[in-house]
Amino acid sequence: MLRAGDVDTLPLRDLGRRIAYGPDSLQFGELRLPTAPDEPRVPIAIVLHGGCWISSFATVRNTAPLADALTRQGIATWNVEYRRSDSPGGGWPGTFQDAAAAADYVRVLARQFPIDTTRIVLLGHSAGGQLALWLAGRHRLAATSPLAGGMPLPVRGVLSLGGVTDLEEFAKRQPNGCGRGVSALLGAPPDSVPSRVREASPILRVPLGVRTAHIAGEDDRIAPAPVQQAYRRAAETAGDSTAVIVSVPGGHFEVIAPHTNAGQTVVGLALAAVGRSPRRSPPGSSPR
Repeated sequence: MLRAGDVDTLPLRDLGRRIAYGPDSLQFGELRLPTAPDEPRVPIAIVLHGGCWISSFATVRNTAPLADALTRQGIATWNVEYRRSDSPGGGWPGTFQDAAAAADYVRVLARQFPIDTTRIVLLGHSAGGQLALWLAGRHRLAATSPLAGGMPLPVRGVLSLGGVTDLEEFAKRQPNGCGRGVSALLGAPPDSVPSRVREASPILRVPLGVRTAHIAGEDDRIAPAPVQQAYRRAAETAGDSTAVIVSVPGGHFEVIAPHTNAGQTVVGLALAAVGRSPRRSPPGSSPR
């Protein structure tokens, strides 16, 4: 099975255009635009990498191959960097504010580039899956929440790639692994800050009102099937009837490696979310 470092070494055809969405050195994204687009304005995928909300675990390089593959299929991509819990200003509420600011910045990008802001899909891997699901529902936050603000754009759907959907469950299941990042993200252990858990944990933010798909490897220990199914039950009970679970070969990182069957499945689902058909080249084809 692939490791994070394996994905970081995958080659890229397009390195992307680095654009700041805020003043901090970590508040930037990589914008990739399709070459020879076949429509006046192209859909866009907002991509959020994982890494346990800890800066040493992953960067935008980890999701760059997936963003690159999506762009070759006619979708603009905004691969977002953000402050993590161990970065100055990150954690609570800075990490969430960065994700929100980056998503809102798509409006600015659309003034300069041919981007269709009515066709947005969110993709998040691992901890980024938690942020992607949170972004889709942040318009329902109370005005008094420190996470509220901005002008959320409507999205067509969310793809959670081995995503963390229940912060409390994850912190208990992996207390010595990636789950230890939850307390740092929230600023305290989950059981001591229930209001923050309610505002941040995807399973408690339903209904989203948009289609969600949860794609994870058959051997993914971050997002095992029972956890995905628990999210779907919660979403359906709340009124979301469109939570889809897709099991693919591999572990936690195959879903962001576009040359794998899992990665090609993700690309296909992203295309479907924004109403595009695959181009002639294989959806996940990548130079080797």
